[in-house]
Amino acid sequence: MKYRRLGKSGLEVSVLGLGTNAFGKRANQDTSIKIIHQALDSGINFIDTANIYTGSESEKIIGQALEGKRHNVVLATKAGLVKGKGPNESGSSRLHLAQELESSLRRLNTDYIDLYQIHTFDPNTPLEETLRVLDDMVSSGKVRYIGASNYVAWELMKALGISACHGFTRYISTQISYSLADRTPEHELVPMCIDQGVGIIPYFPLAGGILSGKYGVTDEAPLSSRAHTDPSFSKFLDDRTITLGRTVSKLAAEHGHTSSALSLAWLMDRPAVSTVIVGATRLEQLEDNLKSITINFDSELTKQLDDISDPFRYGKPFAFYRLP
Repeated sequence: MKYRRLGKSGLEVSVLGLGTNAFGKRANQDTSIKIIHQALDSGINFIDTANIYTGSESEKIIGQALEGKRHNVVLATKAGLVKGKGPNESGSSRLHLAQELESSLRRLNTDYIDLYQIHTFDPNTPLEETLRVLDDMVSSGKVRYIGASNYVAWELMKALGISACHGFTRYISTQISYSLADRTPEHELVPMCIDQGVGIIPYFPLAGGILSGKYGVTDEAPLSSRAHTDPSFSKFLDDRTITLGRTVSKLAAEHGHTSSALSLAWLMDRPAVSTVIVGATRLEQLEDNLKSITINFDSELTKQLDDISDPFRYGKPFAFYRLP
C-alpha cells in the first residue's frame, strides 16, 4: 500500500480509501464487515462514512467491525446534511454538530474521530460559528482533524481565511465529486487546494460504477448495481457517460487493466489528491480496486485518458450535494 499526507497535515492516509455508503443497504452487515477486515489486511487505513449513510447503519456496522482494530484506522465521518425533520436537524450550527458528533461516536464505538467533515456548506450558519465549534471539538480531543465536503472554491477559501484570522483549526481536506466523468473541480477547486495545501478526497471516483464499464445501455441496469437498487441514480446515466465508460474499458483492456483500476489510478495521479474513496459491495470489487495501486502511468496513457475525458471538464458536476 502507498500512503500520502492528507493535505499539508502530518496525517498519513492510504492512497486508496474505503467508502461505506452502501453498508447496511447494498451490502449487508456480514458482507460489510468482511470487506472492512479485508481492506485493513490489504493496508487500507482510511475509512469514510457519514451520519446519514443508510439511516446511520453504516456507522453502526463500522463500529462493530473495528472492535480491537480501531488504532489501525484513520476514521472519517461527516455531518451537516439533513438528518431529520426538526428545525435543528441539519446544517452546521453548533447545536446540530454537537449532537451529531456525540451520536456518531456512540454508533462508531469510539471516543474520537480522526477526520470530522462538514458534509456541505451551510449558507444559513455563519462560518465563524461552524469553525469555532469544530475548533472546540479538536481541543476537547473528540476530533483530531477537520475537513469540508461539497464546498465550492470560494466557500473553502473563505473558511481557511476565517480560521487563519481567528487562530481556529483549519480544514485539511475537502471531499468533492471528481473522476474521469467529472473534471469540473479542475477549474477552481484544484488550483486553490494546491495553493493552500488542502488534500482532495474524491468521491464517486468511478462515477457510481459507470467507469467500471458495467452499464451497456441507458435503460438497462445490471442486478445489484447502484442504478438497480437506487432508481434515482438513473439520472446520471446518459449516452455521454455510458460512451465514456465503454471507451475507458476499451483502453484499459488494451493495457491489460480493468476499467475500474485504471480509472482509480488516473485519479490518484492528479495533483492535490490525497486518497480516493471507493465503495465495495463484494470482496471481488475491493480486490479489483486494489489493483489500481500497482498501475504506473506513462505520458502516452495519461494523455489518452486526459483527452477522452476532456469534455467532462465542463458543465455541471456529476454530483454535488447541498442543503435544500
